[in-house]
Amino acid sequence: MFRTHRSASRRLALLALCAALPCTAALAATATTPVTTSASPSQAAQPSPFTDDPVRVAVEQFLLRETAGLPGKASIQVVPPSGGRARECVAPQPFLPGGAAAWGRVSVGVRCGGERPWTRYVQARVSVVADYYVAAHALAPGQPIGPADLERREGDLAGLPRAVVTDPAQLEGAVTANRIAAGSPLRMDMVRKAIAVKQGQMVAVTIEGEAFQIRSEGKILADAAPGNTVQVRLKSGQVVNGLVRDADTVVLQQ
Repeated sequence: MFRTHRSASRRLALLALCAALPCTAALAATATTPVTTSASPSQAAQPSPFTDDPVRVAVEQFLLRETAGLPGKASIQVVPPSGGRARECVAPQPFLPGGAAAWGRVSVGVRCGGERPWTRYVQARVSVVADYYVAAHALAPGQPIGPADLERREGDLAGLPRAVVTDPAQLEGAVTANRIAAGSPLRMDMVRKAIAVKQGQMVAVTIEGEAFQIRSEGKILADAAPGNTVQVRLKSGQVVNGLVRDADTVVLQQ
């Protein structure tokens, strides 16, 4: 009540002055108005310092190079350090720990130079969207694989087996090693090359040079697929190593 009485008395005193002075401003000064503040330019949202971090740039460029030979399109996201910008890294040199793949969730090592060299690790997520192939229907063991047995799909290689087939040419001359269910992603460890030559078979044995070719005959000592190395016993009894070209020819390695 006391505070209300004081406020009313003050307003009456101001009204008494209206005859001699404009009182609009004085009365307005007594009103209660909300106060709003705006952030100064320095307080406005600023881009993350990680955006221009030389380490982030170096890691991104490194992963782009590592994925350049992969099929499909790569998308790279480098994760900022949890505590904000890390200490300065002089002349960053990214590398992948031994055996690590360049896609999926990866931890990239970065060697930092300077008077006291040190190493930090940066997390990244690499997506590689590409075509891959699945079995169009169930395949029996030892079945030759042809175009009618394949079905093309698209997906992120990071979520698929590392040996997944991304090109039908990879399966040329291949047969299934085991039964494969319909819709299963085809992997290179699921297939093997068809046998081209068999143990005991007689084949042509050739030695080829820039301007000559020597041809003989020999007996195959073990089953082998095209492109594989096989031992051959020549008519003289000598055993040599040769490369299987096809079902009838072995080329001696020089």
